[in-house]
Amino acid sequence: MTKIPGKKVPQGGYSTFIPAPLPPELEWTPRLVKLLSDADRLIGKLAGEGARLPNPHVLLRPFARREAVMSSKIEGTQATLGELLAAEAGAVVDRSPDDLREVGNYVVALEHGVARLKELPLCVRLIQELHEKLMTGARGHHATRGQFRKTQNWIGKPGCTPATASFVPPPPDEVEPCLAAWEKFLNESDLPPLVTIALAHYQFEAIHPFLDGNGRVGRLLITLYLIEKRILPAPLLYLSAFFETSRRDYYDSLLAVSTRGAWADWIEYFLLGVARMSEDAVSRAERMNEKLAKWQKAVAGESTKTPMRVVELLASNPFITVKGGAEKLGVAFTTAQRAIQRLESLGIVQAGPGKRDRVYCAEALLDILEEPAQLIPSGM
Repeated sequence: MTKIPGKKVPQGGYSTFIPAPLPPELEWTPRLVKLLSDADRLIGKLAGEGARLPNPHVLLRPFARREAVMSSKIEGTQATLGELLAAEAGAVVDRSPDDLREVGNYVVALEHGVARLKELPLCVRLIQELHEKLMTGARGHHATRGQFRKTQNWIGKPGCTPATASFVPPPPDEVEPCLAAWEKFLNESDLPPLVTIALAHYQFEAIHPFLDGNGRVGRLLITLYLIEKRILPAPLLYLSAFFETSRRDYYDSLLAVSTRGAWADWIEYFLLGVARMSEDAVSRAERMNEKLAKWQKAVAGESTKTPMRVVELLASNPFITVKGGAEKLGVAFTTAQRAIQRLESLGIVQAGPGKRDRVYCAEALLDILEEPAQLIPSGM
């Protein structure tokens, strides 16, 4: 487990790292086996609970956007989940359009990937498609959208050079051979799926095939792999919140594999993330559904079904405008306005500032979505 999983190749003043093909030799310690068992059990619970939830889209649409925000935040984007959801609802948000576009692109790429899995497996071609969606119109879009890099890149502190970088991935002419081996492993591995994707995520980050967007593509691949292997019925689990909350551990664990072959530490960290985020997702979804059920009960006796239908809209986005609600429900502006005002009188939604194009928010739902990730196991 201590063998460095690749080779360093001098390039004149610095060395690049070319990772060896997967899989490495793994030592199945009791700790690793237990963490795998816990992760399997909890992700299975998430899959089951997700299938039984009365409002499965509670997990899907807002959770996908939460993942997009967290994954983009790791890369330095500052947009918050509330800002993204409010902007999607039609609000004017005081945030850089570039930040909002980059987060929005992540959602587009995720939805594209889920749809494409019906036609082809996770492969190099799909990686390029994801990157193209991710980088469209975004900062760094000049970095050849969907195209593998033709120049050397490196990872380190701002202003560093390849000679002073903490990690220098393979030279450009090694990128495609490395990815071909990566794709073969991903589709032929007979290791447990969660271990397979843990190894594949490290390898993708080590190859770093694009000039920009590698981290986001690599994190998208985790969710898509779990869907492809039918571990989850839909994109229910997202690890970016875990990686963001423990960002130093995330980067240190990846680098430790490259520098000293610390596979066990990386896999254990990854499995811990799967377990914690599975619990986290179930908890959030259950609490959101409890709120929605309570609100639906509160408006069940209304003379019109519009308030009930507005509550259903809040499940996919806690922000709403009268105009947006009317369009989504196919009702008159005044009908949507009365329904939203009724929800406001019940304390279900709270009105934002201003009178024209006012944005309403179900703050109780947004609070659940925006609360920090829980990294400590329940019951401890």
